[in-house]
Amino acid sequence: MLNAVRKLMCLALLSTLGAPGLAPAAARAARAAERPNIVFILTDDLEAGDLQKYPNIWNELVRGGTTFNRFFVTNSWCCPSRSSILRSQYVHSHGVLTNTAPEGGFTKFYNSALERSTLGTWMKSAGYRTGLMGKYLNHYPGGAAEPTYVPQGWDEWDVPVLKLYKEYGYTLNENGLLRPYGYEDTDYLADVLSQKANAFVSQAGDEPFFLYLAPIAPHNPANCAARHRDAFADATAPRTPSFDQADVSAEPRWLSSRPRFSARVIEGIDERYRRRLRAMLGVDDMVASLIETLRVTGKLDNTYLFFGSDNGFHLGQHRLAQGKTTPFDESIKVPFVVRGPGVQAGGVVGDLAANVDIAPTFAQLAGAQLPEFAEGRSLLPLLRGQPPSPWRQNVLLEFYRPLNPSSARQTPVPAYQGMRTARYTFVRYSTGEYQLYDNVADPYQLHNLAAQAPADAIGQFNQQLDALAACSGATCRSADSVPQPSFVLPDPTPFAPVSSPPAPAPSPPVSSATPG
Repeated sequence: MLNAVRKLMCLALLSTLGAPGLAPAAARAARAAERPNIVFILTDDLEAGDLQKYPNIWNELVRGGTTFNRFFVTNSWCCPSRSSILRSQYVHSHGVLTNTAPEGGFTKFYNSALERSTLGTWMKSAGYRTGLMGKYLNHYPGGAAEPTYVPQGWDEWDVPVLKLYKEYGYTLNENGLLRPYGYEDTDYLADVLSQKANAFVSQAGDEPFFLYLAPIAPHNPANCAARHRDAFADATAPRTPSFDQADVSAEPRWLSSRPRFSARVIEGIDERYRRRLRAMLGVDDMVASLIETLRVTGKLDNTYLFFGSDNGFHLGQHRLAQGKTTPFDESIKVPFVVRGPGVQAGGVVGDLAANVDIAPTFAQLAGAQLPEFAEGRSLLPLLRGQPPSPWRQNVLLEFYRPLNPSSARQTPVPAYQGMRTARYTFVRYSTGEYQLYDNVADPYQLHNLAAQAPADAIGQFNQQLDALAACSGATCRSADSVPQPSFVLPDPTPFAPVSSPPAPAPSPPVSSATPG
């Protein structure tokens, strides 16, 4: 019944816009040879969990496309990560270090003139009709920008400027005009964005389109649509081996000093988990409606759909009741799924990939020119089953402490640099402490082996990390292709903490240049 209603809605929309109905097979085949349309759906704080809970995402995208099961973000905080997506740069290169001014947020991105060259301008220059809907960058608009400000490169702009996380009672910048929305069921932000997305992809014309669709879910407070309020009533957060971790004595002090959970804290974790699941059902409906619109307009066969998240999220793992910014997989590993022409249905890519690789992938699909400052790699060879050699062997991890006191209270984590390889996670903190996990033998990252690792192994990791942290432009693609150190680690069993690490580590820089 729901699918029938969606189809009727799509047909009504098409008649309003004057768009054609179902295209003949010959016309669809002809368009398939042209430049494809691209839709990028970027959720907010969605961990790499079980997408089966969302039937449309699961059936249309996961089962209908290919999943990257080793996809990581280089910084697990919203604004630095989204800046890396927009620019294909690591955080030390684009310089948007945190979520808040002066060293981060939209204000830093704007004041650094980074908007002169982004994914939007590249796609626009390649002849694409571009649209960005939903969340842009934290604290947009801010600084010297007017509330009606629209960055260059975007033909369609529908971005909240006030109360975006509530999903009700917000104000939307609609192509430079501010429109307030209220608290009726029809004002729910995910549904409003869904309607705008359907209208955008339904427009008539031969020009290919690029849509960056960024719903708010499941970010706190994770408000859901009225129709989903009773869903997942009995769901509880996964009780993985790292949930309320029993022994953290070998961890850095920021973690080893955290207490075990009380029953009340665990109840809060479960309630937050349920709220997040309900909020994601709005995104699931958005995916279903968008795909149906593309199908009815005859554009689905020539459209790539990408689905991902800006960072992961802790829900009780490693004694963290909620949050991100850590180097654990719960925080840096995110879902990434691709459906489109030539993409294997039900496929899985096990090669390492990162959020800096997203923009180069879109650029290659569109025939767009990448600037020299881009640091990622196109994922198309992996989607085609032809991984080039050399390919990425590690992902750089970076985190910087915010200067804003309110923002600083959101995370207990010190500044760090790290690297995630296919097997290891290596982290060095500004405090001089280390973490090292063997993710094959210890997939839940329960045992920090840094104090037991050979000194030469720590030295090799530090050397590789130095090169990554100093890379720029094309040199990053050399630094990230160096094979991980080869050595024998002890069995990942608990051990007593050691007061000092086996080798000194330089602190992450407190500021960085912004090339490009």
